[in-house]
Amino acid sequence: MKKPVIAIDGYSSTGKSSISKIIADKLGLIHMDTGALYRGVTWYALQHCVSQNGQIDLNLLFSSLDKINLEFKTHEGTLVLYMNHTDISKEIRTNQVSENVSLVAKQKEVRDFLLLSQRTLAEKGGVIMDGRDIGTVVLPNADYKFFLTASIDERTNRRFLELKGLGIEADKDQVKHNLVERDKIDSEREIAPLKQAEDAIVIDNSELTKEETIELILSHIQKI
Repeated sequence: MKKPVIAIDGYSSTGKSSISKIIADKLGLIHMDTGALYRGVTWYALQHCVSQNGQIDLNLLFSSLDKINLEFKTHEGTLVLYMNHTDISKEIRTNQVSENVSLVAKQKEVRDFLLLSQRTLAEKGGVIMDGRDIGTVVLPNADYKFFLTASIDERTNRRFLELKGLGIEADKDQVKHNLVERDKIDSEREIAPLKQAEDAIVIDNSELTKEETIELILSHIQKI
């Protein structure tokens, strides 16, 4: 029996990624790290598409995308990214990749290419993917779609505590302002805007713990 494909979209600080990882572990699914895919393309560009001035040649990268084959494999319980059958999970975390991934990720050609890659990876089933346009654009035919939301005050508090836990000084009012701005940008951007799929199950977890949110999502999945 084919395992389900699950899409989880929603606002910042609603716990999408951490919740998706736990559900993936509970159901034996692959949690697809879409950010790793963009890092993979960036790593390829740095290896093969650098001009004489040391900058990434975007046109060369665009013409080389058909040479890139990305796939996730599980190794000792950890999801590993392979490019053309080579493990690149460590290479994509270097500072050089981090410094260049934003440039690569905002290119329409790269986003269109990875859209196909993500759909191909999901075709086999057994995948949970989180983001902002997964249920609407990336996986419109997902078996289950969820949209997480929470009040701006609750999300502000979560982000503030998260930063504090990382030892990062933060001002709560500034954190709230940043989240409001992020919501606006995510919802209004031209490419891949934050949007709730019409057939998504909406979960407001303002007053739910992470564990309660996970149990609620699992209850919907296990109904079928």
